[in-house]
Amino acid sequence: MSEQHYSTGASAGTLRGEADVAEADRLAPVLRDVHTAIGSIVLGQDRVIEQVLVTILSGGHALLMGAPGLGKTLLVNTASRVLGLDATRIQFTPDLMPSDITGAEILDQDVNGQRAFRFLPGPIFGQLVLADEINRASPRTQSALLQAMAEHRVTQGGKDYILPSPFHVLATQNPIEQEGTYPLPEAQLDRFMLRIPLDFPNRDAERQMLLQTTGATTAQAPTLLNAESLLAAQALVRRLPVGDKIVDAILSLTRALRPEDPSASSEVRDAVSFGPGPRAAQALMIATRARALLNGRLAPSLDDVIALAEPVLSHRIGLGFGARASGVTVEALIRAQAQTIL
Repeated sequence: MSEQHYSTGASAGTLRGEADVAEADRLAPVLRDVHTAIGSIVLGQDRVIEQVLVTILSGGHALLMGAPGLGKTLLVNTASRVLGLDATRIQFTPDLMPSDITGAEILDQDVNGQRAFRFLPGPIFGQLVLADEINRASPRTQSALLQAMAEHRVTQGGKDYILPSPFHVLATQNPIEQEGTYPLPEAQLDRFMLRIPLDFPNRDAERQMLLQTTGATTAQAPTLLNAESLLAAQALVRRLPVGDKIVDAILSLTRALRPEDPSASSEVRDAVSFGPGPRAAQALMIATRARALLNGRLAPSLDDVIALAEPVLSHRIGLGFGARASGVTVEALIRAQAQTIL
């Protein structure tokens, strides 16, 4: 990255001397190996793998958007193996109940005949939770994830049960099929740090996929991290300094996409019904740090802001009916504003 992308003053985050610099230098090749290991199993999805790792290093959750058969489930399972995390899976269906996710209290009897209620944890109690086809469940069931994703705990019978740490939800959604689905409300979409679209792999990657996955044996990725080392990496991400120029770029971009903001262009005012809130700016701030560390740098650059603007902001912007009818897309709007501002 070119030096002009950085500001000399650190506006947020403080590396604690040489120890943190040494830790970042030690982590950089490990994280590259993590990316490579996942990419050796999930072929042709390097951008998606990077964004999933950015989400996890940031301590957040991601929404994976793609047609069936693109490897969304394989990606989550492989990531959990490489990162050394306990994985659970929730298959969302219209008849799924909230207690099927969070768990329930059952009446238990001990050897002495004493009866008492005991909490039986649900599949949400995992370190890396795959919420498969999340939009197939009813809004009531979808909302069961909201407290868990926001507060990392579940309340049942008046008691709080703390979720494992680290805790990440990687939800999948099929953008093509809409029959029998319930669109996620804006409040829940905002809980996802990144919205990550999956595209079809290129020809070479798909050819390699055919050869690798249709034989007598299946390749397995190695375990390179564990929960403790991942938590340490997440803490380091939040200590990385962010230059004034990067902070101002994040603020300018998010505020320019709000139709009521004075800095918004006429195009944004005409097309956007609601723009990204402060949580979007916070997510972009943390995510740029994570991407910098993932790429072996100690501070984020404008390139990080540009690379992450769409996955962080696209699901936090609503277009008006007229804009949708005219073929305006959120992604094109973000790109146009990023080119103007950054």
